[in-house]
Amino acid sequence: MLSVLSYGRLVARAVIGGLSQTDSRDYSLVTASCGFGKDFRKGILKKGMCYGDDACFIARHRSADVLGVADGVGGWRDYGVDPSQFSGTLMKTCERLVKEGRFVPSNPVGVLTTSYYELLQNKVPLLGSSTACIVVLDRQSHRLHTANLGDSGFLVVRGGEVVHRSDEQQHYFNTPFQLSIAPPGALRGGVGSSFDVQLGDIILTATDGLFDNMPDYMILQELKKLKNTNYESIQQTARSIAEQAHVLAYDPNYMSPFAQFACDNGLNVRGGKPDDITVLLSIVAEYTD
Repeated sequence: MLSVLSYGRLVARAVIGGLSQTDSRDYSLVTASCGFGKDFRKGILKKGMCYGDDACFIARHRSADVLGVADGVGGWRDYGVDPSQFSGTLMKTCERLVKEGRFVPSNPVGVLTTSYYELLQNKVPLLGSSTACIVVLDRQSHRLHTANLGDSGFLVVRGGEVVHRSDEQQHYFNTPFQLSIAPPGALRGGVGSSFDVQLGDIILTATDGLFDNMPDYMILQELKKLKNTNYESIQQTARSIAEQAHVLAYDPNYMSPFAQFACDNGLNVRGGKPDDITVLLSIVAEYTD
């Protein structure tokens, strides 16, 4: 039987051993983007980082890497409002807040909230609404913090399997939660999550134009082509994923995830879902200046 003193020494060694194995390196995200607007202008950004009515941003601060996507609601076009104005301005505001250091890495919902209320106080009236997803990597803690509103979202892939994903938020079929500016302005919903990541983890953040047209197994097949962490390889894979989703979106005979969901809700639908597509593809890597 171990004495109290011997047991204490064993515990101390275990604790010290565990601490010595802690990864003290800073992590970062190597991220590439690609997308397509419904107007078929392949991979062309409209104003800033916008594909059609989608928008996105990639920003770095000394403590964190932050990225986001937003999908402007096309129905506003019926009222003479450009849907991309809201999503684009929202993402640009989020990017500015990050670059100015006006955020807390563990609170990405706060980034969305602050950006939203800045839009409400805009001197030039801005109407519209959008879904939104924000992803923040805290470099030192190696934790990923996320905020998601609506049906844009993210996947975290490790060892060829999805280990984390966002929860889609919809009022009912094809009606996602969204940030909206229309008298009176409203900020509703928003789900956050936090978890540890590892070097080599793949993070795919995208609007519903991707997830409505490509099931997980197809996305994972494309990600297998990603062999290293250099930007060129990530960019090539991001483009491959976006291109395949774009092609499937216009295939009338393809049973897309969107069509399957529609059938589950009693609708006789087949084919892809033509939509704007935005893909941000990231790999967790060791931070270098």
